[in-house]
Amino acid sequence: MRGLLTVYLKGVCMGSADAVPGVSGGTIALITGIYERLISAVASFDPRIVLNILRAYDPDERANARRILSEMDIPFLLALGAGIATAVVAVTGLVTWGSEQHPVLLYGFFFGLIAASAIVLYDEVSVSTPGQVGAAIAGFAVAFLIAGATESATGATPLPLVFVTGMVAISAMILPGVSGALILMLLGQYNYLSESLHGVKDALVGLADGGSVAAVVTPGIVVVTFMVGALVGLLTISKVVAWALEHYRAATLTFLVSLMVGALRFPVEKTVAASTFAWTPTVIGGALVAILVGGGAVLLLDHTTDDLDY
Repeated sequence: MRGLLTVYLKGVCMGSADAVPGVSGGTIALITGIYERLISAVASFDPRIVLNILRAYDPDERANARRILSEMDIPFLLALGAGIATAVVAVTGLVTWGSEQHPVLLYGFFFGLIAASAIVLYDEVSVSTPGQVGAAIAGFAVAFLIAGATESATGATPLPLVFVTGMVAISAMILPGVSGALILMLLGQYNYLSESLHGVKDALVGLADGGSVAAVVTPGIVVVTFMVGALVGLLTISKVVAWALEHYRAATLTFLVSLMVGALRFPVEKTVAASTFAWTPTVIGGALVAILVGGGAVLLLDHTTDDLDY
């Protein structure tokens, strides 16, 4: 139980990272030492398990199902998933409020998260071959360009686009560097999906007081569509990353860490864009404190998880 609780808490950290446009959940997985276990568990998914479960009356099919579930490390994935879900629901509303009320503090905190994560994972970087140098440049360039995009979408989003958004955003859980929340912001979907998620939560609570089922269905369809897209993307991308780590481990890790460095452009530009006020000593001091708090949170997480069993 201690091991599952530890995994759950790491899931909370991953979900918190994915819910804010700063460090990705994959970054936290790397820092806390569960990244390759996560990749291996997800990449081991075999679609045939669906047929095995449907034919569970056959002893051979049941045996195959147990074997596949064992390879997928189901207890680990369930504990991690529960932690991620808990954090996402709790954090998304805070991010929306912070971006409107205290943008300098919020994005300063994000800058500290990203910068400290890159420092913590510096030992994973290797540029001793031309291929590794190319991976570092490519990782930085990809994140830098993505971080410079502009959020423009408003209003309701067609469900096919919500599905594709889920496929793209889930990459943040597998690829350390650019967070899923950042991708959602760049696609103009963060507020819409956040409102849909909290709409489902509020409608479910309202059912106890005689609320309408329709109030659950409308935002619920959006959330389910996003989750299905995310599942498809997760199962696809995890196999690519697992293959890359197996065959080109050093270059792959260098690419992933370089993504984080390139992503620093986002909090810097958002802070500058939010500066409709004078940069007084108080504002500058607040930004520096937020950076230190964000960086300190990552360093503390790295220090406290070094000796935990998972």
